[in-house]
Amino acid sequence: MSPLTRFAQSRTAWLILFASAAALEGCALYFQYVMLLDPCVMCIYQRLALFGVLFAAALGCIGYRHRVVRLMSIILWGVSAAWGLKLAIELVDMQTNPSPFSTCSFLPEFPAWMPLHEWLPSVFMPTGMCTDIPWQLFGVTMSQWMVVAFSTYLIALVVFIIPALMPTRKA
Repeated sequence: MSPLTRFAQSRTAWLILFASAAALEGCALYFQYVMLLDPCVMCIYQRLALFGVLFAAALGCIGYRHRVVRLMSIILWGVSAAWGLKLAIELVDMQTNPSPFSTCSFLPEFPAWMPLHEWLPSVFMPTGMCTDIPWQLFGVTMSQWMVVAFSTYLIALVVFIIPALMPTRKA
């Protein structure tokens, strides 16, 4: 078994994914509650996509030895990262090409059976506008950094998908 395959099938790989998603969630809350930057609805949706990656990583940490669990984790990771990337690209477009005809809503459109903004408003209630650019690092906006983050998750997924799905060999 190659070193990449061993790593992709290890708990360490899933822990790294978990730590990175948790760090990004922590940054989002830091920006919101320490730097007092208001998240827009698209930011909230991206936050939810990160929670999907976080949950996939937690599932992978628990069931990393079982190919079916790894497959479920990989699917959730891929769907969450792809959805997050789509949202981040849309937000970059809204910010770089503002239009009165292309705006985001004031409230998130969660399903009626899962109103996260009512259950946990401190995390899922948007208070900002999508066209605002409240923060930049090296001239790159927060939404552009999220394009980088979600793209990195998808690249990592492609690099590790084949080795992670290989059958594990018992020593």
